[in-house]
Amino acid sequence: MRKSIIGLAFGLAAVPATAQAECGEVSITEMNWASAQVVTTVAAFIMDQGYGCEVAKVPSDTVPAVTSVAENGEPDIVTELWLNSTGEAYARLEEQGKVERVAKVLEPGGVEGWWIPTYLAEEHPELKTLEGILANPELVGGRFNNCPSGWGCRIVNDNMIKALDLESHGIEVFDHGSGETLATSMAAAYQDGEPWFGYYWGPTVPLGKFDMTKVDLGPVKPEVHARNQNPDTEDPGVSDFPAAPVLTSVTADFKEREPEIAELMSKVAFPTDTMSAVLAWKDENNASAEEAAVYFLTTYTDLWRDWLSDEARERLAKVL
Repeated sequence: MRKSIIGLAFGLAAVPATAQAECGEVSITEMNWASAQVVTTVAAFIMDQGYGCEVAKVPSDTVPAVTSVAENGEPDIVTELWLNSTGEAYARLEEQGKVERVAKVLEPGGVEGWWIPTYLAEEHPELKTLEGILANPELVGGRFNNCPSGWGCRIVNDNMIKALDLESHGIEVFDHGSGETLATSMAAAYQDGEPWFGYYWGPTVPLGKFDMTKVDLGPVKPEVHARNQNPDTEDPGVSDFPAAPVLTSVTADFKEREPEIAELMSKVAFPTDTMSAVLAWKDENNASAEEAAVYFLTTYTDLWRDWLSDEARERLAKVL
C-alpha cells in the first residue's frame, strides 16, 4: 500500500494538467503545519488536474498570510485559517470587503476536550461524564494529564481544575512539560491498555491513531469559557470547549475573477476526525504531504468527488 501511494504521488507530480486552460493563475497558502499542508496539496491537485489552473503554493503562517492579503491582496486563497489565532486583523479585512470566508475547511473545526480511551469508556460507561469520573477517580488512574505551561489550553484547564477542585476528588494534576510528553503519555497508556484521562485536541496524530472518547463536560457556556481564558479570573467555571472555526477564505478580487474555483473551495471540507486519521497514516508511514494527499484522494473518494463539477470529476477519473 505504502509503495503504491509513493508511486502514485510521484506520478501525479509529473503529470501535466489534463484540463483545458479554463482557469488562470491561482495562489494558495501552504501553512507550516501538517494538516494545512494536506489541505493545500489536495486542493492544488484538484485545481490543477480538474480545472486546469496554474497553482502556486505560498509557504506561510496565520499572521503573515493575513498581513499579505491586507497589504498586497495576495494570496488568492487562504486555507486552514484558525480564526481564534487571527486577532482583529482578519475581521477588519472582512469588514473592508477584501476577503470572504467561503468554507469551514475542518468540520466541526478544531476540537478540544478532556478524553479517555474508548476501551475504558466501554468497560466503565459512567466515565463518559465528568460526574462519573469525579465519583470514580481510581478508574481513570487518579490523574489528569494537563497542558504544558504557556499554552492557551493550560489557562483554561487550570481554571476548570480550580472550579472542580479535582485534587479534592482524588485526581492528581500532572502538568506536562511539552506537547511531546503529553502525547507520549496517551500512547503509552493506550498501548498497555491502561487508564488515561486528560486534555487533547484535533486534528492530530494521537486522535487519529488511538480510539478516544470525549468526556461530557456539559454544555458550552460562552461566558464561562471566556472567563476561563483569563489566568487572573476570580470566577472560574466549567464549560465544554467550543469548536474553533477553521476557515478557507478568498479575496474579493479572486472570487470575481475565478468564480468556479471559489465555488470549488466553498465545498472543500474535511471532517476533523478524518483529517486526524490521515495525519496518523502520514506519521506511521513517515510520508510526505504529497503522499498523504494521495492517500486521502484514493481512500476517501466518496467525500471529495462531491466537491467537483461534472467536468472536473471526469478529468480526475482519468488520473486517479
